[in-house]
Amino acid sequence: MEPIIHLSPIFTLIGIGVIVAGFLARLNPLLVVTLAALVTGLIAGHSPYEVVSTFGKAFNQNRFVTAVWLLLPVIGLLEREGLQQQARRLIASIRAATTGRLLMAYFVFRQLTAALGLISIAGQAQTVRPLIAPMAEGAAETRLKVVTEPMRRTIRAFSAATDNTAVFFGEDIFLAVASIAVITGVMNAEGIHVQPLQLAVWAMPTAACALVVHFARLVLLDRRLKRMSDEAEAGQ
Repeated sequence: MEPIIHLSPIFTLIGIGVIVAGFLARLNPLLVVTLAALVTGLIAGHSPYEVVSTFGKAFNQNRFVTAVWLLLPVIGLLEREGLQQQARRLIASIRAATTGRLLMAYFVFRQLTAALGLISIAGQAQTVRPLIAPMAEGAAETRLKVVTEPMRRTIRAFSAATDNTAVFFGEDIFLAVASIAVITGVMNAEGIHVQPLQLAVWAMPTAACALVVHFARLVLLDRRLKRMSDEAEAGQ
């Protein structure tokens, strides 16, 4: 089919501008990404039929992605019925728990499961927002006299960072992850022949270093929260 638009390939980058403008305008992300894909496809010389057909083919081949649309409403319903409050109560009943210790335990769990290829078993939407962050805040409320809003924001940021760091450095231990395949392909193309197992083995020391460094950051987090709490109490 004859392309409707004849433009230089550089103009396909307009799709990125559509995404930036849409996010700045706070439009629906799904609508923005879909519009950017349509614009990019048309500028690249494809007909509307070809662009929509590509969407349909991708959707049909990756139908498991739609499981997210079932998961998110369930999490929202659980939150509405008091999931976060129950998580706070649970961690408050464990007197030895601190924010740092809780996040250390979650880091180990997340890194081990990522190393086994179970990346989607947890995540920002599934566990951090509804469970881990509220439990970390609950631990702070139990151990500290005052928990201010800046302290809560810090705890939430560290909760999200714990998940990201654990997955990033843990997933390369799993042989079938996409990053291992990409690294293997690039190195073999350059004449450096490596096996996925070799890369996975060498990813283990990196993951161990990430664990040690992040544990040190979480120890410092507990001290920082204690200092912020004492300063807030003194200022009252």
